[in-house]
Parts: sequence; structure tokens; C-alpha cells
Amino acid sequence: MIGTGVFTSLGFQLIDIQSAPAIMMLWLVGGISALCGALSYAELGAALPRSGGEYHFLNEIYHPCAGFISGWVSATVGFAAPTALAALTFGSYLNSSGLHVDPLWLATLAIVSLTAAHCSNHRRSGETQTSFTAVKILLIMGFSLAALALSPTNKQAEFAWTEDVVATLGSGAFAVSLIYVNYAYSGWNAATYISDELSSPQRSLPWVLGISTTLVAGLYCLLNFVFLTVAPMEAMTGKVEVGVIAAQYAFGPTLGVFMGALLALLLVSTISAMILAGPRVLHRIGQDYPRFAQLAQENQDGIPVTAIAMQSGLALLFLWTASFEQILVFAGATMALNTFATVLGLFVLRWRQPTLPRPFRVSLYPITPLIFLGITGWTLIYIVLQRPLEALICAGIIVSGGVLYLLTRPTTSG
Repeated sequence: MIGTGVFTSLGFQLIDIQSAPAIMMLWLVGGISALCGALSYAELGAALPRSGGEYHFLNEIYHPCAGFISGWVSATVGFAAPTALAALTFGSYLNSSGLHVDPLWLATLAIVSLTAAHCSNHRRSGETQTSFTAVKILLIMGFSLAALALSPTNKQAEFAWTEDVVATLGSGAFAVSLIYVNYAYSGWNAATYISDELSSPQRSLPWVLGISTTLVAGLYCLLNFVFLTVAPMEAMTGKVEVGVIAAQYAFGPTLGVFMGALLALLLVSTISAMILAGPRVLHRIGQDYPRFAQLAQENQDGIPVTAIAMQSGLALLFLWTASFEQILVFAGATMALNTFATVLGLFVLRWRQPTLPRPFRVSLYPITPLIFLGITGWTLIYIVLQRPLEALICAGIIVSGGVLYLLTRPTTSG
């Protein structure tokens, strides 16, 4: 979860919202939404335990066409695009830290190297991800505490609540900025993509989703509080590398460059997580649709190597052909629509199959899933109103998935 969004989106949020309390509320609301979504997915994952995430859920709840479109969205936007963005941010941070190497080439090297690691075996793949995640959490905590302790200024931003701040919370700018925040939280559902590879998924999945999402929400709020405290808003407005800027204000130019390089290393874990989880969707499509059978190909350790190579290839295509901000907005909107349909499916599944065994039931039902649907739906409405081009791209991806399903669906039933 922790990666591109939290280290880049603050600069875009500050273009329209110059209020520290409103920015902090963005991250708090986004965290609450992600936690409600994670708990809803936990019930679905425990009731329908199989890898594939939304592809599996929508296939079982609605129709194979819905599942296929979801898998198409996950493969093309949900994982490949964020992999490209995380890799490009990694390259940009290293370049801003004095390495002076083209960010595109650094990003390409990161994707290719991690793809090779995850195509080997489960042990090496798991150790790679666990190591990077542990280092990432320690570095964020260390950076935050050191920046607050060593910053030469007491506080750059004002955190006082005023009538203008309260009015901002209901504005279109706040709703659109939530798409950046929701993108930063994307990944809270990643464990459902590898359910088959978890030990006792019906028991462990709720804990994995709930605890990890709560931890990340706390880290995100801490990190953005640090950014706003140690660096002036005008220095970060419209900038991608807000972490490097904050580090330079907190520690000075020399140490700030070093800390910026360390923050860049955090993004390696994000790239790794996307390459690990996303191809399981393509793998499932290959198992279910004979015309895509090659995507189900595995190595001797059961790793879906063809699917991993396919997704990494798509990520490299995004990396070399598209702009950063446009991918960020339409990818965030498309993934939000995907998760909206899935959480809505929780109500459908309870209505259609009330006797289905549910080892875990979402707390405070139906309030918890309704909170997620309300926040996500509100954001999507404002995306359509204020970012029509990105909304059209989102619609085009969904329609193309439906057309592809009609062209490739099995002709016989079995």
C-alpha cells in the first residue's frame, strides 16, 4: 500500500486546497474509507476463498462478464499503471537526490529486476517482499521522528480550524482530491488476490486486511503531518517529489538529499508488491478462459511466470508512453469504480445466498460498507463533473473489457 500516492499526491492536493486541517482530513477520511472497504472484502474473501480479488468476487456475485471486465481493469489499470507510476516516482526521487540518471531508465531497471525475483520461487518472492516492507516501515518512522525533532522551524503550516476550512470539506476540490488519497490507499485489497497462497485464508484474511489498513492509515497521517510541518506549502505545490523537498527543509540540502534517496528505496517495496499480487488476476483468467490458457502457465514452484511477465510488460508500456498525472487520475477513478462494485456485491451476496458460510462477518453491517460506498460514490460523481476526460478514459477501459469478453468467452458450457 505505501508507495507512490503518499509520496506524490500532496503536491497535487495543495493546488486547490491550501489548508493543513483540510489536507489532514483528506487522509483521515481516506483511511476510514479504506478500512471499511477492507473489512467488507474480508467478509467476501472468507466466504469466497480463492485468489483473484475483484475478478473472482464479481464473477461469483454478478456474472462472468462482470468478473472478466474487473480482471481486465485490474490487469491494465489496477496493477500495471500503479507499477509504472511507483517505478517512475522511484526514479524521480533518486534523480532529485543527486544520482543524475534518467528516471525512466531507473524505473525500467526496477521493474525488470523485481520481475525476475518474483518469477523464481515462493520463498525468494516472499522474502523479497517481507524485507522491503519491514525496511519501509522503519524508514518512515525514522524519517518522521527525525524531521520533527531536527527541523529548524517549529511549524510551517497552521492547523487551526476556521469556517473556511469546514466549508472546504464539502467542496468539489475536496472530493476530487480524495481520488489522489484513495489511490494512495489502493492496495488494501491486495491480499485477496493471493488467497490461495495464504495459510488458512478464511481465518487470516480479515486480520491481514484490517490490521494492515489501520497501520497504513496511521503512517499516512503521520507522514503528511510531517510534510506540512517542516516544509512550506508553496514549495510543495504542484511538485511530485514532496518527500525530497520536505527532507531538504528538515535536514538541510546535504542530509536532505540522502534522506530523499532512502525514501526512494521505500518505493521498491511498492513496485514489488504490485508485481507479486497483480498477475494472480491474469493467472485466474488463464485458468477460466481457454483462449487465455497461456496466462495460467506456472513454473515448477507454482509461480505464474507468464502472467507476471505480461503485467510487467504492460507496466513498461505505460512507463514509456503516458504522462504521470493523467494516469494517476484515471487509474484512481477506475480502481475506485472496481472496488465500489465489489463492496456493493456484499449486499447482493447476502441477499442471494443468505445461508452461505461466512467465517467472518463485517462489523456494524450495513453501516461499514455503506460508509465506503458513500465516500467512493461521492468522489466518482465529482470526477465525472470536473474531470470528464479522465472519466471517459475510465469508461473506455470498461467498455473495451466488455467487448473483449464477448469476443473471447467460451462457446460451450460445461
